[in-house]
Amino acid sequence: MYKKIIVPIDLADTDLAKPAIETAVEMARASGGSVRLVNVQPLTPVMLAEYVPADFEAQQQRSSQEALGIIAGECGLGPAQVSFSVRQGGIYHEVLEEAKAIDADLIVMSSHRPAMRTYFLGSNAGHVVRYAKCSVLVVRNKS
Repeated sequence: MYKKIIVPIDLADTDLAKPAIETAVEMARASGGSVRLVNVQPLTPVMLAEYVPADFEAQQQRSSQEALGIIAGECGLGPAQVSFSVRQGGIYHEVLEEAKAIDADLIVMSSHRPAMRTYFLGSNAGHVVRYAKCSVLVVRNKS
């Protein structure tokens, strides 16, 4: 049913992403599809640029790719069925752009339990749900 599944991952909280990864892997196996893990790195604010090393963004990119490579290797899918990408920018915008770039059928993402601040400000998951051109499955952590 779903051939191209995207899973956004916050590398600062990989435990949050585990239920989404497990769900996406199950769905990919059932449909013969593939999973694309995506991490979005924030842009370095201009006011901080002079305080970080010149190759800071390249270092971040490399370490994120290494971390995603480990997660991809541990997810249980073969190398032909799992890939990963590191993007830079706003989280929901870059997730939507990645979905568009690979013509994804489904985005599976984890979300924190709603808090009062997210009812008023919205969340990345909320933005992805509202603006995605494909189906979105939001997986809640059971705890």
